[in-house]
Amino acid sequence: MAMGPRLELRQSQSLVMTPQLQQAIRLLALSNLELEAVVAEEVENNPLLDSGEERVTLGTDRETDGEASPDPATADDLMAAGHSESDAPLDVDYTADIFHHDSAADSTMGSSASASGEDIDFDSFEGAAATLADHLMAQLGMMLEGSDLAVARVIVDALDDAGYLIESLRDLSNRLDVPLGAVEAILGVVQNCDPTGVGARTLSECLALQAKETDRYDPCMRLLIDNLELLAVGRIAQLQRMCMVDDEDMADMIRELRGYDPKPGCRFGSGRIESVTPDVYVMRGTKGWQVEINTGSLPRVLVDRRYHAELAAGAKDKASKAWVAENLANASWLVKALDQRQRTIVTVATEIVKQQEAFFLHGVAHLRPLVLKTVAEAVGLHESTVSRVTSNKYLSCARGMFELKYFFTSGIASSDGGENASALAVKAAIKTLISTEAADAILSDDTLVDRLKEEGFDLARRTVAKYREAIGLGSSVQRRRSRAIDAKAA
Repeated sequence: MAMGPRLELRQSQSLVMTPQLQQAIRLLALSNLELEAVVAEEVENNPLLDSGEERVTLGTDRETDGEASPDPATADDLMAAGHSESDAPLDVDYTADIFHHDSAADSTMGSSASASGEDIDFDSFEGAAATLADHLMAQLGMMLEGSDLAVARVIVDALDDAGYLIESLRDLSNRLDVPLGAVEAILGVVQNCDPTGVGARTLSECLALQAKETDRYDPCMRLLIDNLELLAVGRIAQLQRMCMVDDEDMADMIRELRGYDPKPGCRFGSGRIESVTPDVYVMRGTKGWQVEINTGSLPRVLVDRRYHAELAAGAKDKASKAWVAENLANASWLVKALDQRQRTIVTVATEIVKQQEAFFLHGVAHLRPLVLKTVAEAVGLHESTVSRVTSNKYLSCARGMFELKYFFTSGIASSDGGENASALAVKAAIKTLISTEAADAILSDDTLVDRLKEEGFDLARRTVAKYREAIGLGSSVQRRRSRAIDAKAA
């Protein structure tokens, strides 16, 4: 084969994603809160973007074309000049059609206060709830000082959300270079704080602290608390013999024990809980289902055409003109991408409502199995696009607020050969059957399989057990044992 330079013509195809397309795809997957941050950054970097907020100018020094504009006439001036009809807007009829909310989204954009100002939601101005650490340190600050308070601070930081000490005292002693006895003494101070039971290292110690607080920690209660594993498996007779009490006393002790809080730290939040804002509203109207975007939570952005004209007129060199053109293109693309994002979300949400109409009418028991491919083919989009649209997006309807991903569930075969059922519907049916079972007729997994088959669900025993455990329900043995303990304590 000869070696030498030569010319060859080759044809190939490649997929190239422009920066604008990458931005549009990224915007599609963002929540409204994340979108607001991205838009704010774009507005800051691009002088041709305007947030669209109304600008209100107060005072008498406003100018228009170099001339001072007159002050607007007051109500008294209008009435004195015989134009009292111009003051009519002051007498507002809040029952008029002009104030009618056409949709749920309108209410999010208006004021939450009534005309008299008596319905202001002052709870929205509250500060962050105190955490468990804040609550404990406020008490310890009045009981300890100096190095003891510093050790107490470390102990408090070693508590989990439930209020239990998750680090051993020996490790704390070695880390702080403090004698073990001193750490134990300060832990005792922490355990005397409110809520009672914090600082415990085990469930038994937590319950014992609460029993001591109520002066109920007698030898019988101590034996009961020290043998909680026997109570968990329902060996009441063995506990009675160990504690040397009769049926009435044992029932009273169990009732007392049930009144204690096994997780005292959970009364306090770990931080401020942020509420979820719906992205889409779904309402049932006279002509069917109405699906609309929540415009109240969306950032507004406009292209400032006037400022663009000024910049374009002042651009003399080639680089300046290119800079202005680039900013205009980026600004226009962002506005278009945001509009397309809203349209895509509404399109996908509308198809979800169409596919899951039985859920919106009758509840979770009628939820159908649904996959991304079904919705994607129906609306003419790619599965990845539908996946991005349904991520971090929430839908508000008469049945509550749900993430769009909630409506995509796997299917369970029907026993009668009909349409498959949703896994969520099966879980709801299992929960209903167990909640209505009699205390003397606990349903086993095999019985649940038969009952579910009567309702049209064809499942194996292992599947029923898996779903039962997923919704936090114990086995038939555990439920029977729990019912026996409840009956004993009653």
